[in-house]
Amino acid sequence: MANPVKEFNEYRSKMNAKLLADNNKIVKRIFNLDTNAYAEGALDVKTKELLGLVASAVLRCDDCVKYHLENCYKEGISKEEMMEAMGIATLVGGTIVIPHLRRAYEFWEALETQK
Repeated sequence: MANPVKEFNEYRSKMNAKLLADNNKIVKRIFNLDTNAYAEGALDVKTKELLGLVASAVLRCDDCVKYHLENCYKEGISKEEMMEAMGIATLVGGTIVIPHLRRAYEFWEALETQK
C-alpha cells in the first residue's frame, strides 16, 4: 500500500535538492527566508505552523498544506487543534477550500498511521 507521507517527502526532498543545486540566488534566499520564518520567535513554532497551515489552505496549495500538517503533527498539535485551524481556513477561504480540507484530513490520517 502506498505511503502518501513518505511519497510526499521523497518527492519534495528530491526536487528541493535539484532546485538548490541550480544555484539560483533568489530561490536560495526564498528557501532560507521560509525556513527562518518558522523558527521560534515572538510566536512559538506551533502557532507559526498553524498560521502557515491556514494561509496555505486559503491559498489552496495542497503541497504547502501537507508540509504544514506534517510540521504541526511533529510539534504535537492535536487533531482537534488542526481541525479548528482548518475550520477557520474554510471560513476565511470559503467553500472552495473544502476539497483541500478533505485532502488535509486524509493526509493527517496518514500521519497518524505511519510508523
